[in-house]
Amino acid sequence: MKILNFALFTVCLLGFVQINAQCSSSKKTHYVSNNHHTQTVVDIAVGSDIHKTLVTALQAADLVDALKGDGPFTVFAPTDNAFAKIPSNTLNDLLKPSQKTALQNVLTYHVVPARVDARLLLSAIKAGGGSYSIKTLSGGTLIAKIQNNEPVLIDENGNVSIIRTTDLEANNGIIHIIDTVVLPK
Repeated sequence: MKILNFALFTVCLLGFVQINAQCSSSKKTHYVSNNHHTQTVVDIAVGSDIHKTLVTALQAADLVDALKGDGPFTVFAPTDNAFAKIPSNTLNDLLKPSQKTALQNVLTYHVVPARVDARLLLSAIKAGGGSYSIKTLSGGTLIAKIQNNEPVLIDENGNVSIIRTTDLEANNGIIHIIDTVVLPK
């Protein structure tokens, strides 16, 4: 059974090229360029039609220039549908200038100050006996696991986010697309 689960996970994690499933939507991801090696992680998000809220949040938090830096970064990028799961008044409050520090903490919780591609993530989960602790740029921790044959992140509050697309390469890191915003304690 473990071999079957491992095989299914490998197909799931390494086989995603575009989003196959997105909460409440069958809309595919469209990017400005297929050659992400010349773009930063921010450029890729800006060129995506499913990361408008993320880009708005990065701008409100003054993190655009930081994430255009050398890196390497691994960004677990929530989709617009992921942000839509947050109550609109909570999200609107978080985007206010007075909440800039809180917003920075949430956004940097989605960033790892290293390059962690799908293959490395899979190896680390396997080596960790089924889970892998990931230290984020905010100082918090995410846990990567396999649940229901899908790669997931579990935040410090126990919330689960499915990794829907992996290994969007940028010149300063890599992006994995997730379906739920992860939140630090």
